[in-house]
Amino acid sequence: MEFRLTDEQYMVRESAQAFLADVSSPQQVREAMTQAASYDPAVWQRLCNELCLQAITIPEEYGGLGMSYVYLAIVLEQMGRTLLCSPFLATTAFATNAIVLSASDAQKQQLLPAIAEGSCTATLAWTGPQTARMGGTWGAQAISATYQANDSGYVLDGEFSYVLDGDTADLLIIAARAPGSSGTQGVSLFAVPANTAGVDATWTPSMDQTRRQAKISLNAVAVATDMRLGEEGQAWPQLQKTLALAKIALAAEQSGIAAKTLEMAVDYTMEREQFGRAIASYQAVKHKAADMKLKAEVACSAVYYAACVASEVLAPEGDPVLAAELEEAAAMAKGYCSDSAFYNAGNALQLFGGVGFTAEYDIQLYFKRAKASELYLGHGAAQRELIAAMLLDSEDAS
Repeated sequence: MEFRLTDEQYMVRESAQAFLADVSSPQQVREAMTQAASYDPAVWQRLCNELCLQAITIPEEYGGLGMSYVYLAIVLEQMGRTLLCSPFLATTAFATNAIVLSASDAQKQQLLPAIAEGSCTATLAWTGPQTARMGGTWGAQAISATYQANDSGYVLDGEFSYVLDGDTADLLIIAARAPGSSGTQGVSLFAVPANTAGVDATWTPSMDQTRRQAKISLNAVAVATDMRLGEEGQAWPQLQKTLALAKIALAAEQSGIAAKTLEMAVDYTMEREQFGRAIASYQAVKHKAADMKLKAEVACSAVYYAACVASEVLAPEGDPVLAAELEEAAAMAKGYCSDSAFYNAGNALQLFGGVGFTAEYDIQLYFKRAKASELYLGHGAAQRELIAAMLLDSEDAS
């Protein structure tokens, strides 16, 4: 496995850096936070039309670029560094992966080209209102919405919480379960246009103003049979892989946050003087910065290892042995990056002093994003519990 970026990957990173420097400056982030959609639609269209980043992992036969997951990690790392406000994560890392892993060829031909051309944003809804009480695992037990088959298709009912960009998405990938089922049994995925009768999406304000979340309610929503993705009641394995891939994508963003907050802290402490010298010259500050650098570097390594594993999962003829490591690699990346992003953002805030949490300084925005993303899909402790459970299962199997 090669842990060094290729020349083409460096070019993608440089292109993303240049684009984000133009459209996601601190002032532009603050303006986007006040938009009705919590992002600038014009910036989203530029992202789609100029760089086609939303199509980066969509197979070429469905209008995408057909690139590996490493490229997506590269882009998301840069987006984390700039706190880009957009439905990119929800569309590419959640909804697109769910479609690629679960849908039939005919369904992919119907759904993916619109995402690839930038005319459709999408998201994944699977977490019920009880998720916050489920110990942070965000697994199959969080699915509470139900589906009921009838002569014309299915009827969906239930509520979802913490849906990324759920109030602005054009397409919803819905996870629901058969009545009376529990755990991983009876789970199905459905593609539901957001304007379908009975769908009600409401923005839920959160600490992180740079990323929108929503509550979605389904009240007797009618869905045609051909909008069920995969076999009825057998969707959990695909959804589980989708969530693992989403963890890696979110970890890539957190890696960018860890690196950027270190840079911000170093720049500030180099300028801030106390007792006639820059506070960066004091040993205690140097030690803190060294610890932050270590966190950022290890987070980056964890992300790109997991992204290489993810590439094998999505490749038509990937390595099945390496693909089997997806769950573990995703948990390792998300767990370490969750801790690292919050550690670096929190320490940067302290190095800024009392002004760090004031609205005038940007570091407080990174701190809020770091905390919100730490909890989303499970915090570090929850990921380590998953790894421990997987290790125990492997020992029992042997």
